[in-house]
Formats: sequence, C-alpha cells, structure tokens
Amino acid sequence: MKSYIKVGLAAGTALLLAACSSGGSGGSDAFGLGSGNSGAPSASATSTPTPTPTPTPTKPPYGPILTGYIDPVSAALGKLNAAASLDAFSTALQEASTAASSAGSGLGLADEPAAVYTARRQLVTALSQLSTDLTKVRGDIKKKKVCAVTSAFAEVGQSEGLKAVPAALAQMTAAGYPTTFNVPQTPQLQTRSLDNGTMVREGRLRGHGVLNVDNGGSADAVVSLAKDGKSIHSIYVGKGKKASIEGIEDGTYEVFFSGGVDWDATLKAFTQNCDFSKFDDTMAYETGRTYTSWSITLQPTVGGNAKTSDVDEDKFPQP
Repeated sequence: MKSYIKVGLAAGTALLLAACSSGGSGGSDAFGLGSGNSGAPSASATSTPTPTPTPTPTKPPYGPILTGYIDPVSAALGKLNAAASLDAFSTALQEASTAASSAGSGLGLADEPAAVYTARRQLVTALSQLSTDLTKVRGDIKKKKVCAVTSAFAEVGQSEGLKAVPAALAQMTAAGYPTTFNVPQTPQLQTRSLDNGTMVREGRLRGHGVLNVDNGGSADAVVSLAKDGKSIHSIYVGKGKKASIEGIEDGTYEVFFSGGVDWDATLKAFTQNCDFSKFDDTMAYETGRTYTSWSITLQPTVGGNAKTSDVDEDKFPQP
C-alpha cells in the first residue's frame, strides 16, 4: 500500500516539490531545497509556439466558371439543327434541357462578383425556364402535338427561356464577363392547308366507283384508299366540309385517314396535332349493271355502323 505525507505550510511560503535525488555536495532535503538557493523557490520557463495563421483561400475567377456552364448549353442547342428525324430531335432536346438545368443549378451555388448579382439571378431563372420549355417540347412530340422536326423546332423558338438567356448574358458581358451563346435559328409555326377536294395522290380513275367523305371533325383530314399497304387515291377534306373521289376502279380497298393542322406538301403529312386511323372494314367496289358508291363520316356518329382503329404512324401508308 502506498502512503503519502501531507505537509502543512505557513501562509505566504511557496515551495516547489521535486523528486528526491541522491548525490551532490551538501545533499538535498525532502523538499528539494538545495544549498545555494537561499531558501528561494525555483521556477522553470515554458515556451509556447506562436500559431501560424491560416491563409484565406483565393476564390476562382468568375469568368471561367460562367463559361464552363454556358458553353455546354450552347453546344447542345446547336445539335438541334443537325437532327434529321423527330427521334434525333427529341434526343437533342433532352441533352439541351439537361445542360440548361445543370448550368442553372451550378451558377446558383457559385459565388459571383457583386456587380453581376442581379444578372446572375436572372440568368439562373432563364436557364431553368429554358430547361422546362425544352422538356415540354419533348412531351408534345410524344403526344403528337408536334409531328415534324419543323414544327418541333418552331415550338422551341417560342421558348421564353431561350429569349431570356441572351438578355441576362448581355448584362454579364457589360459587367466584364463575356460568353459565347448561339441562339438557334428557328422557323415559325405555320397553318398551311390545301383546297378542299384536292387530290393528294391520284391513281387511275377509270372506273365507276364513288367515295363520298363528310368531314364533320374539328381538323382537316386526308382520306386514302389503299391496297397492300400502299395508298392508291388520297383526297384532302377540310374540316366541316365534304368531298368525293369518282372513277374508282373495281377492287377491295382499305380506308385510312389522318387529321391535323398544317399540311406539309413535301412531307405529305400534318405537322401538328396529328392522328392516324383506319376503318376496320374494307370497301369493295364492283361494277356490273350498277356501280358501287360508299359514304363515310369522319366523326363519331350515333347509330354509326363503321368502327375505326388507331394506326401507328410507321404503319400508315403515305398519302
């Protein structure tokens, strides 16, 4: 068992406790008061190192940060011009939308000089709107509200975000932070149509058969008589109007019809709000002592005796 000695000291007396040591002239007492110290307490100096100040980190230049976010958006928008199909255009829209969203998020978190605080906020808002607008165009392609590259591109041109981004970047340039941002040249939405009764495709009309079409729908339509998946005769029928094909030769035909807005004569298709359908039953034309005449109505009719089905665009015979 260890024992300790408790020593009482008179008030005002200071002592330094030290370990006992052997040797040395004159010896040492229990409290380490060596000869020559005249009874004065001993003291030792302690050295405390001076702390090194932490350097303040230098902020990266804002110009390269701005350019690093804007360049990918501009490059992605440039790919829209090269898209040769709606699928390719939709893919390019997705890339541009993602780039715009990433740029808005990144610039929203990056430190900016006080001189461009307002411009940066406007730019972040514009990039977010651009991303939303491009995503909407992709949705309209899927819903067939736009059915051609030209009409999809025209809808991109109506984007409020696409108009707002250059305006915000102009303020950045004025403050000393220029960037390169190329706004794609977009066409205008159109509402082209043909005269009612125009033959879009006219095969041999040397028979006696007749097809009467009543378009009571809300959009223009093109009706096609087809054989073996190929259109033989196609006629343009305006909304709320009637038209006829005369001289149809004998045979059995499938009847397809498409409706929409803005007829592109080169594509032979509607570019907006398009739909594709066919009558489930075929139409047979026979000429003997009499000739055959069929009449169809292009809208749901109470008591109607003809059923129709939607058709995939890829399986629809070109008018």
